[in-house]
Amino acid sequence: MTEHIELEEEQFDARFSGQTIRRLIGLLRPYTVWVVGFLATAITVSGLDSYFTYLSALMVDEGISGKNWPLLTQYVQHYAALILVQAMAVFGFIWLAGILGERIRYDLRQRLFKHLQQLSLTYYNRMPVGWIISRVTSDTVRVAELMTWGLLDVALSLFNILTALFFMSRISWQLTLIVMVIVPVIIVVATLFQRKIIVQYREVRKVNSKITGAYNETITGVRVIKALDREDANLHEFGKLTGEMYRAGYRAAWYSALFLPTVQLIASVAISSIVTYAGLTVSNGGLTVGGMYAFVSYVIFIIWPIQEMARVFADMQQAVASGERIFSLLDATPDIVDKPDAYAVDHLRGDIVFDNVAFQYEEGKPILDGFNLHVRHGETIALVGPTGGGKSTIVNLLCRFFEPTGGRIVLCGHDYTALTQHTIQSKIGVVLQTPHLFSGTIRENIRYGRLNASDDEVEDAAKLAGAHSFIAALENGYDEQVGEGGVLLSTGQKQLLSLARAVLAKPDIFIMDEATASVDTLTEAMIQHGMDTLMKECTSFVIAHRLSTIRNANRILVIEDGRIKEMGTHRDLLKQGGHYYRLYTQQFRQELISQVDELAAIREEMPEADNTAVDGHSNGKAKAELAFAG
Repeated sequence: MTEHIELEEEQFDARFSGQTIRRLIGLLRPYTVWVVGFLATAITVSGLDSYFTYLSALMVDEGISGKNWPLLTQYVQHYAALILVQAMAVFGFIWLAGILGERIRYDLRQRLFKHLQQLSLTYYNRMPVGWIISRVTSDTVRVAELMTWGLLDVALSLFNILTALFFMSRISWQLTLIVMVIVPVIIVVATLFQRKIIVQYREVRKVNSKITGAYNETITGVRVIKALDREDANLHEFGKLTGEMYRAGYRAAWYSALFLPTVQLIASVAISSIVTYAGLTVSNGGLTVGGMYAFVSYVIFIIWPIQEMARVFADMQQAVASGERIFSLLDATPDIVDKPDAYAVDHLRGDIVFDNVAFQYEEGKPILDGFNLHVRHGETIALVGPTGGGKSTIVNLLCRFFEPTGGRIVLCGHDYTALTQHTIQSKIGVVLQTPHLFSGTIRENIRYGRLNASDDEVEDAAKLAGAHSFIAALENGYDEQVGEGGVLLSTGQKQLLSLARAVLAKPDIFIMDEATASVDTLTEAMIQHGMDTLMKECTSFVIAHRLSTIRNANRILVIEDGRIKEMGTHRDLLKQGGHYYRLYTQQFRQELISQVDELAAIREEMPEADNTAVDGHSNGKAKAELAFAG
C-alpha cells in the first residue's frame, strides 16, 4: 500500500524564498483597506502598552513620590480613558484578523479548486489524491494563519520593541545603547536556526501528504483490505510513515525548543548587565525610582516580543513550507490548453477522422503510431483486442483528455485542437467500466449530465436507459441517496444511472468503455437496450471484451500494438478466420461449456432424471467441443 506511494516531491532550498514571501503577502492585496485597519488597531494596542509603562513611571515620580494628588488623579483618569480605547482596538484587530483569515482561506481554496479542474489527466496520474487534499486543506489553513495571526504577532512584536526603545531613550540613552547591542546577536542566532528548522518542517509537510494519501487509499479500498486480511500489514506500513513524520517533527521541535532558551540566555546576560549598571546609576542619583521601574519593565517588555517572535518564526517555517507547496500546485500548468484563437461550434454531428495519429505516454514508448481511421456520422465503431493495445488511448484522445504527439484528429471538419475543450467534452458522453456517482440523490446524479434538465427529462432519460424500473422500486424513488461514490447501489445499478446520465446529456459522440464487463447477464441486456437507444442518435465508440455486445456494430476494429489489425462487420470478421474469429469462438465456447455444465448439474439434482445419460462436466465439455469440431 503506502510503500508503493512514491511521488517526485518538489525539492525546496533550505532558505526562505523571497518570491514565496512576496506571493504570500500578495494574498492580502485585495484586502488592503482591511489590512491597514488591522495593523492600525494592532499598533494602537502596542503603543498604548508602552505608554502605560511610561505613565506608571510618571505616576510614581510625580504623583506618589511628589505627593501631588491632583496630578495623580489626573494621570489615573487619563489611564482609565486610554484603557477603554485599547479595549476597542483589541476588539478591532481580533475581529479583522478573523475576517482576513477566513477570506484568505476562501480565496486560496477557490483558486486551488478551480485550477485543479483545469489541470490535465496526466497531473492526476502523477499526484495521489491525498497529496492534493493536503494542499487544499491543512496547507491553506497554515498559510491563512501566517498571514493573519502571524502578521499580527510580528507587527505587535516589532512595534512593541520600537516603542519600548523610544521611551527607554527618554529615560536613559546610555542604557538603551546596551539593550540595542543584543539585537544583532539575536538576529544572527535566528538566521542560524531558521535554516535547520525550515528543512525539518518541509519534511514534515512532505510526509504529512504521504500520510493523507495513505488514509485516502485505505478508506477507499477498505473492502479489498478486509477481503485480503491486510489490516495488520497496512498498519505496519502506515507506522513507518507516521514514524518518519514523528522523527522529522521531533527534530523540528528540538531546534525550535533550543532556539527560545538560546534567545533567553542572551537576553538574560544583557538584562543582568543593564540592571547592574542601572542600580549603580540609581544609587548615584542618575535615575529616579519610577525611571528605574519603567526601564526594567521596558527591558522585559522587549524580551517578551523577542521570545514571541521566536515562536512565530518557528510557525513561519511551517507556513512558508505550506505556501511553497500551494504555489507549486498553482504553478502546475495543464498539458492541454486551448489556443488563443480557439472557437466553439454548435454540434459535432459529422465525420471523425484520425489522420496518421501517433501518441506516447512516455518518451520512446509509442502506444499509437500512424493510426488512421475515418468514421462516418452515425456509425457505431467497436474496438476489441488485447489489453494495452491502445483501445482506451484512442477514445481518450477523441475526448481530448490527451492530445496526439503526431498527426491530427478532425471532428466535423475541424481540427479538434482549434476547438475549445469545452466544445468537445460537452458534446461527448462517456460510460466507463467503473461507474462513478457523486454523493446525493439518484435524481441529482442523473441531472449531472445536463444541469438545467427538468424532473420529467431526468425520468425520461432513466426510462430510455432501462434504469426506471429499479429506481421506482426504491423506497424514495429518484430521491434515494446513493452514498459516497454510489456505495449504496450495486455495480449494475450504478452503470444504469451512468448510462441515464449520458442519455440526458444528448451527446453527439457516445463512448462505452467496458461498460458491461462487471455486470450480470440481465443487467447487461438492460444496458445494451439503453445503448441501442442512445446510439441511434449519435456516433458511437464501444470498447468491449464481451464480444456478444458488439455484433451489431457497423465496424469492428481489432486493435493490436497501436494499429488496426482487422476491420469489418461481425460476419465479415468471422469469415476471415483471423484474430477476431479466434477471440469470438473461444469466448462462445466458454459460455456454451458453462451453460451445458449448469444444465447437467440441474439434471443430476432431479430425482426422476436418468443420471447415467449425463456425464457431468466432461460430457458438457465434450458436447461443446463437438459443436466446434471441424
